[in-house]
Amino acid sequence: MRILLLLFAGHALCDYPLQGDFLAKGKNINTPIPGMAWQQLMLAHCLIHCGMVLLITGSVWMALAELVVHYITDVAKCDGYIDFNTDQGIHYGCKVLWAVLAAFPLSR
Repeated sequence: MRILLLLFAGHALCDYPLQGDFLAKGKNINTPIPGMAWQQLMLAHCLIHCGMVLLITGSVWMALAELVVHYITDVAKCDGYIDFNTDQGIHYGCKVLWAVLAAFPLSR
């Protein structure tokens, strides 16, 4: 439960104050910042989440999975394939999965 709460808090920190207006707008292909590649800003945002998962779980594999899933999910949201609530549901669902995997590692 401790890891899950930390992952939830980490997600809220990374998706709100650590994202800010610059990344929120610039990572979106539909609202690019002139002179900045949206993909670079999307990757930067996802790397923040990746680092948080690594700090909390200690797992490089979960952190890399977070990076990939977060990138795909946010691109889908920015492109209008999913809405904000679905985006957040996927993100928090991943945190539940990481917490379960941390509690019951597959290497046992």
